[in-house]
Amino acid sequence: MINKRLLVKNLLAHNDENSFYDKKRVIDIGQREGKAKFLKHVCALANSNPKNNSFIVIGVEDEDNKIVGVDFFDDSKIQNLVNAYLDNPPLISYENIPFPHLPEDKVVGLVTIKSNGKVCALRRNIWKYYGGAVFFREGSISLPKAFDIELKNINSQAVATIEQHARNNIELTLDGVIDFINYRHKDLESDYKVFKEQFVVCWAGNKKKVNSKTYYSRVDIELINEQVKLFYSIFDEVTLAYDESSFTTMEYVHLGLGKKQTYYPLEKVVITFEDNGTYQIQSDLIFEPPRYDKKTLFHIYNTNNVLLQKMERNSVLKPSEEMDLKHLPDTYLICYLNGFEEAKEKMEAARPLLKKKNEKIYRSLKESLRILRKVKYS
Repeated sequence: MINKRLLVKNLLAHNDENSFYDKKRVIDIGQREGKAKFLKHVCALANSNPKNNSFIVIGVEDEDNKIVGVDFFDDSKIQNLVNAYLDNPPLISYENIPFPHLPEDKVVGLVTIKSNGKVCALRRNIWKYYGGAVFFREGSISLPKAFDIELKNINSQAVATIEQHARNNIELTLDGVIDFINYRHKDLESDYKVFKEQFVVCWAGNKKKVNSKTYYSRVDIELINEQVKLFYSIFDEVTLAYDESSFTTMEYVHLGLGKKQTYYPLEKVVITFEDNGTYQIQSDLIFEPPRYDKKTLFHIYNTNNVLLQKMERNSVLKPSEEMDLKHLPDTYLICYLNGFEEAKEKMEAARPLLKKKNEKIYRSLKESLRILRKVKYS
């Protein structure tokens, strides 16, 4: 079983960017340019490594390999994105790796790419790249190739050695459990469960009961063996369930207009652990967004737009407008889910403004954009 934190350390310590490894300060698949560049690198790494894994490490400074981290990224639909834009798409996973020196809400992103052994190509045009384009890695650069296209296996031994050096052991697992419960989450209710005598899942959160149902907020869930953060959210509510071979999370979104707030099921994730030392993660989006009268939503949408304009001008907001601002992420989200397509652009425009004005509302906005990403790629 590979300890992903050790894997990241080994990649950074012993390798400059090459034909099986790339590093990024950040990626942004919410924007067309960022999505295109990400797909280009995935395509190139898959073609350059037909028989072994290749990797992208995210949250690292390019000049000195300093680990600065990125926001937790929900990976459950990223395979759908790759399948939509690439022919012969590779298997891809995005894992969130916690590091001790990073803030609680920051991780290192690890993208693992496994080729299916066939030439991977862009399926259709995106940004400045044309459908049918094939990319390969040349040193640390992903470049298009139009002739002499042949998949060559040259990195298997190097990757096998790196992965072998990142194997987990009982000491690392025990240290991880103690650190999670006694230090990082000593202010929260926390627990752990061992599955199949091999896998250790730890979770922590604030527990509360609503109508006889137990919810957790400020939730952090980690698979300790691999040092992978399975779930993290400050705002959304989660229910947990487990038996001897599986661990299930149900994520809820608290949405509504005014005082009429309701918990809406968003996504169910089941992790099933096998006797042979493997596990499978199955995620199902079950979200049914709330529906509202269009006339009411037009009023709310226009109110939000006025708030944005006033923030852009650095105008002072009235107390009532400050209250409306707290609900801006949720109400823009509701508007988008009810057919106001431009609401997403407004949310993106609000990001830098809210980041400067109010950190809590800014984080709420990021959560709303995360939900939109889930819905889009489901």
